[in-house]
Amino acid sequence: MPLPAPRLDTRSYRALVDETLARVPVHTPEWTNFNPSDPGVTIVQLFAFLTENLIFRANQIPERNRAKFLKLLGIPLRSASAARGIATFENATGAVAAQTVAHDQQLLAGKVSYRTMQGLDVLPVEARLFTKRAMVATPEVEQYYKLLYASYDTDLPAGLSLYQSVAFDPAQGPLDLSGTVDRTLWIAILARKPVEVDDARKAIGGRTLSLGIQPASDVEQVALSVGAAADVSSDVLSFDVANPNANGELIFSGTRPAPEWRSLAARADFNPLTAPGIIEIGLPPEGELKLWNNLDPLEAGVGDLPPALDDSKLAERLVTWIRVKASSAANLRLKWAGINAVAIRQFETIRAERLADGDGMPDQVRQLARHPVLERSVAISTIAPDGSELSWSAIDDLLAAAPEVPVYGNTQVLAPATSFRVDPEAGLITFGDGMAGRRPGTGDRIYVRYEYCEGLEGNINAGALTAGPLIPPMLKTTNPIATWGGADAEDVTDGERQIQRFLQHRDRLVTDADFRSIAWRTPGVVIGRIDVLPAWHPDLAPAAVGSVPGVVTVLAAPRYDVVHPQAPRADRPFLDALCRYLDPRRLVTTELILRGPIYKGLWISVGVEVAGGVSIAETIDAVKARLRGYLSPLPPSSDFASTEVPLYGPETDPALRGWPLGRAVHARALLAEAARVPGVVEVADVLLSFGGGPTILSVEMNGIELPEILGLSVVSGDPVDLASLRGDTGSTTPTTGPASLPVPVVAETC
Repeated sequence: MPLPAPRLDTRSYRALVDETLARVPVHTPEWTNFNPSDPGVTIVQLFAFLTENLIFRANQIPERNRAKFLKLLGIPLRSASAARGIATFENATGAVAAQTVAHDQQLLAGKVSYRTMQGLDVLPVEARLFTKRAMVATPEVEQYYKLLYASYDTDLPAGLSLYQSVAFDPAQGPLDLSGTVDRTLWIAILARKPVEVDDARKAIGGRTLSLGIQPASDVEQVALSVGAAADVSSDVLSFDVANPNANGELIFSGTRPAPEWRSLAARADFNPLTAPGIIEIGLPPEGELKLWNNLDPLEAGVGDLPPALDDSKLAERLVTWIRVKASSAANLRLKWAGINAVAIRQFETIRAERLADGDGMPDQVRQLARHPVLERSVAISTIAPDGSELSWSAIDDLLAAAPEVPVYGNTQVLAPATSFRVDPEAGLITFGDGMAGRRPGTGDRIYVRYEYCEGLEGNINAGALTAGPLIPPMLKTTNPIATWGGADAEDVTDGERQIQRFLQHRDRLVTDADFRSIAWRTPGVVIGRIDVLPAWHPDLAPAAVGSVPGVVTVLAAPRYDVVHPQAPRADRPFLDALCRYLDPRRLVTTELILRGPIYKGLWISVGVEVAGGVSIAETIDAVKARLRGYLSPLPPSSDFASTEVPLYGPETDPALRGWPLGRAVHARALLAEAARVPGVVEVADVLLSFGGGPTILSVEMNGIELPEILGLSVVSGDPVDLASLRGDTGSTTPTTGPASLPVPVVAETC
């Protein structure tokens, strides 16, 4: 909405008359007649009328002049940002044929509308994802395999390494491909029940497989080098399909299987290491979607062959294998992957809204019916009474537009005269005055096309999406992962505050206050904490702040995290949004590091004595809440407005921004906090430990480290032992070895 002009005095004519007459008995008690016909009342009414006029004029200044002046700066409120996500389709009951879903199809999550960003082939197949997890070959297992190979008159291969075929289940946590024996994600393409395998091959041959992936990156770091932009793409994955010879047989190199793989053409416009997205993979024709037909039982899954499927029912439905292999330099961790996926975005399109006709006046303003609108989505066309049509283009500053009538001899390069300025948050369209920008003529019909979104409401949980009205009924639709990036428009209070700061930093990152205030305005994210560490690099810790000239580290944490609500992680999409916003605003000589906090896990056990007549349960809950608030990395929800840098005056207290950087956690300080809770008579003791270590008096915090409560126990009486609180049962260290010849583990029982 536009910046409002506050009223200095809100009293009306009637309020002034009533207030004055109410004072009469105090100052002139002899005046007792208050009828409208009384001359004194008439005088009061006259002066109330004049005072109301003066108040009206006073309300125009100075704040109205200030608001008008600030509008001339051309800095409207930040508009809303549209949420993005990934949707998947499943053809479980329809015809055994690829169904094409066009782009810009509507999908719904309740009343919130989403749109597909590109078309895709919905293939009538299923997909199961597997990896090869390394296992330790004990002497007993080696002896078992020697006997197994001997039963087939074959010697045990040299360099044996065992693995287990593991299905990728996103519910079990991220998948680290570097922890597998071959750095590969194996995709088994299966015919759906009860479709024959040959029919499934015929349906998908020559079509495009849309593979969606979401990398896992809980704590990532983005570095913007001096004079360089952030890396946004990288060729880190290769895609292959099984390729038997003409006879469908497996080729051998000596005694070892040497399967051939056919490289598949893949297209993607994102970096799979850092951002979720869609990879379009072209499948070969039907006749080339084959599997090897001469595999012996001992050869299944050996070496570069696909994993062995223990489930015979899955093996019967197997159409082909697709191998997704990560390069040796890529550290790819997957949070989710699936086929028949498409990118979606939360917005609605108004295609031809008619505005009020032009009147030929300068500086014409028109209001859009729906707002906030998405930036750079507004397009305007006008139709004159004679039928001629003009297309208009958006511009940031109308003063840069050419005049309506060309000026002879003017060689200055200007924007087209048919330009307009849009305030996306308020939905206001402003045209030129004739000298700078064209005016819509009298009687010109004005039509506008634009997009608008629901902001933060577009961020939905996984599984909330359903099919839209134009999606074929045989296709099931859902969103396997939560959507992200939706943010509401900036409110008036924050907008005015940032406009004032703009006069200081001119939207450039120079001082640490500039970094903090500008980062808070990043669209598409909801920020919970921003800390600026000038002249410090996290890779050079524990070097002191100020010891690394030319480097600025920005610590950022989101306000909300469903998985870690008490210690929100800065994932890669969150940091990428900050990166895109801050990169063009930094100085060319500044190396900028964007980083989420490093959390140190704490275990805390407290024993308290509760006063008589006070609820023990309520007191214990109050102690827990106070300790969690005391150690929270984020400020209380009511104090988010106070975390920003004031326009003038001292900097905000770091304690109001959450746990201060560099402050150690002391057990005695926790004891003092617990003792301040009403109802606590005495604190018996406080036990504190870091990770799985012993009880200690304090935990140091260095650099960008912040505390995270892994376990908190508050009881009446003596505190619970920390070992019992942690449930210590010992730990094991996984071991992996070189995969010279991976061999699947064979089940000992049938």
